[in-house]
Amino acid sequence: MLELKKVKTAYGQSQVLFGVDLQVNDGEVVTLLGRNGMGKTTTIHSIMGLVKARSGEIIFDGNHVREWPAYRVARAGMGLVPEGRQIFPNLSVVENLVATASNRLKNQHPWTLERVFELFPRLPDRSQNMGNQLSGGEQQMLAIGRALMTNPKLLILDEATEGLAPLIRMEIWECLKGLKSSGQSILVVDKNIEALTRFADRHYIIEKGRVVWTGDSKLLSTNKEIQHRYLGV
Repeated sequence: MLELKKVKTAYGQSQVLFGVDLQVNDGEVVTLLGRNGMGKTTTIHSIMGLVKARSGEIIFDGNHVREWPAYRVARAGMGLVPEGRQIFPNLSVVENLVATASNRLKNQHPWTLERVFELFPRLPDRSQNMGNQLSGGEQQMLAIGRALMTNPKLLILDEATEGLAPLIRMEIWECLKGLKSSGQSILVVDKNIEALTRFADRHYIIEKGRVVWTGDSKLLSTNKEIQHRYLGV
């Protein structure tokens, strides 16, 4: 579904990505891991067209999208839950969800308000609250729901549970497990290795703009040396 080949990205004269290779297959949950400042968000932004990769290939659903503007990438079927959530603070929960709702790809079972509220039972009681009246966890649930309302082929989460309480993190992980069981393809950035290895299929570790390790959950969970070298604080 998604493939990156030798992707290089820079901000002005400062190069951040040095030939990133990454692949997400249909129905997979894949993670992008690494310490802060190693290029994870830049990789996500390159995929989404929010920053233009200078070279390499980004192929999504058979289309070469590296030169596409962000709105066209989104319309092709990528839904982003950005770092920091970035919900609309002065819109209600319902307004946030319907503001970007679409079914351009003609999903036979599209996401609706009812489906999002079923996925996140905390949100119905907050349906008329403004975005800035929600807790951090509720805002993250709303951000995921907003992305799902675009009916994406690939859901991308940048820092899925950063800054959230442990109980809320568990709810987010259960949500992602449920989405995976329904066949949703997911690319997720997060730091919670223990939770991710319980349901993700494969993992990529990035260090200074290069992929330095890739493997499945069993390999990552048992390889403490790799965890310490590239993910430890």
